[in-house]
Amino acid sequence: MALFLLCESASGYALFEAHGVDEIGQNTQEVRKSVSDLNRFGKVVKLRSFNPFTSALDALKQCNAVSEGILTDELRTVLETNLPKVKDGKKSKFSLGVSDPKIGSQISEVSKIPCQSNEFVNELLRGVRFHFDRFVNDLKSGDLIKGQLGLAHSYSRAKVKFNVNRVDNMVIQAIFLLDTLDKDINSFSMRVREWYSWHFPELVKIVNDNYLYAKVSKFIEDKSKLSEDNISDLTEVVGDEDKAKEIVEAAKASMGQDLSPVDLINVQQFAQRVMDLSEYRRKLYDYLVAKMNDIAPNLASLIGEVVGARLISHAGSLTNLAKCPSSTLQILGAEKALFRALKTKGNTPKYGLIFHSSFIGRASARNKGRMARYLANKCSIASRIDCFSESGTSAFGEKLREQVEERLDFYDKGVAPRKNIDVMKSVIENAENKAEEVPVEISAKKAKKKKQKPAADDEVDDMADHKSEKKKKKKEKRKLDQEMDDQVVDDSANGVAVKKKNKGDDNGEVLEAANETKKKKKKSKSKDTE
Repeated sequence: MALFLLCESASGYALFEAHGVDEIGQNTQEVRKSVSDLNRFGKVVKLRSFNPFTSALDALKQCNAVSEGILTDELRTVLETNLPKVKDGKKSKFSLGVSDPKIGSQISEVSKIPCQSNEFVNELLRGVRFHFDRFVNDLKSGDLIKGQLGLAHSYSRAKVKFNVNRVDNMVIQAIFLLDTLDKDINSFSMRVREWYSWHFPELVKIVNDNYLYAKVSKFIEDKSKLSEDNISDLTEVVGDEDKAKEIVEAAKASMGQDLSPVDLINVQQFAQRVMDLSEYRRKLYDYLVAKMNDIAPNLASLIGEVVGARLISHAGSLTNLAKCPSSTLQILGAEKALFRALKTKGNTPKYGLIFHSSFIGRASARNKGRMARYLANKCSIASRIDCFSESGTSAFGEKLREQVEERLDFYDKGVAPRKNIDVMKSVIENAENKAEEVPVEISAKKAKKKKQKPAADDEVDDMADHKSEKKKKKKEKRKLDQEMDDQVVDDSANGVAVKKKNKGDDNGEVLEAANETKKKKKKSKSKDTE
């Protein structure tokens, strides 16, 4: 069976034909020995065709397509024009060797050309790339290197711009920095406490918060200068008047040592740095919350911004997290414990990073494992919605959070929770209803605009209303005339003579005529009885 090789270089597509493959017996070691020697390798592999790219942009386009496993029209034309045709229903007498199995399966599916990709083919292609400039006579060694370098830069730049994970890196860096700042602020605050405690040891028991301690120490400076006149200012710093008075009383009877002005200046500067770090940590947390609501709103509303960011950071990206099954997501962050348990044949861990969620802490000891498994399932759904949905919304995450709350109630009280499919359907229906409400609002706005017409349009509308009123009056008159005609007919049948009223008579005259006829009827009846 003949073997052809497809080589995608920076200059174009090249097809090679391998001779004597059956004699070698597809021995990889023999190919490796022959690669370094061109005379020996040139007898096995020969160039069949070379199709150069038209421009650098075309080369980048073809390179991106091949890396993603897409068969372009140019590559299909090259293969169909230079390879033997495959007849329907008959077994092909050749195969095409490719380096990437992904593009090979696409070629086989579209053009029915049999492809193979194995270690033997890869060694042959390695030799082809090694001696490529010698196989193609029109290419010089320097031209090929320049083309490879330019294509590598363009391809890398395009991949950076075409990053699927977009701003995931911002969340990863922010959560790393947040954890680092927590450790640094904690250690620096302890250093401030130890340093200033030489001067004012009683302050440690009065003020527990690290940030507040640094703020108070910077305000007090020398404890000997603290008096009752400073209570109002100290109250603004501490936020509690009783605590401010307690600090002043403790300063009067303090057992601490006196510090030199230089030492006090260094303590104040270090306390200011700790305060600045705490302020920056707060701003960084707000930034992380905003980013998580933009990138993964459902995951953030389900499990919280910090825990969700840690999951994304540990997985590497939101896409990687979405690809993880819930069983893997459940133990993310507990890999050491997992492999230790597998090695020692002990109990595997029940949870990793999701242990920091409040749902795990609220569950009872016997239900913590179940709650972790259920929460990992919902986190997996939320991450996939965030990753692959076109519009960002937190509606799914809020409903998933309600489901987790219902599961907690189920473990505690036995209340049956809703099914997942019913919850998802309700969210989708609400989203569709909101989408339908938008055109109604737009049409209402248009109606308002129509009402606000210029004066000329108002006059036209008045004329139209006047005409409609005239038509209504005519209809009413026709009805009255018909009633009068019917009444005349009835009276004539009874032998009473009544004059027909004109069409222009009023309603009151019609009623009077009707009353007169009734009176005449009564008189005639009374005469008959006499």
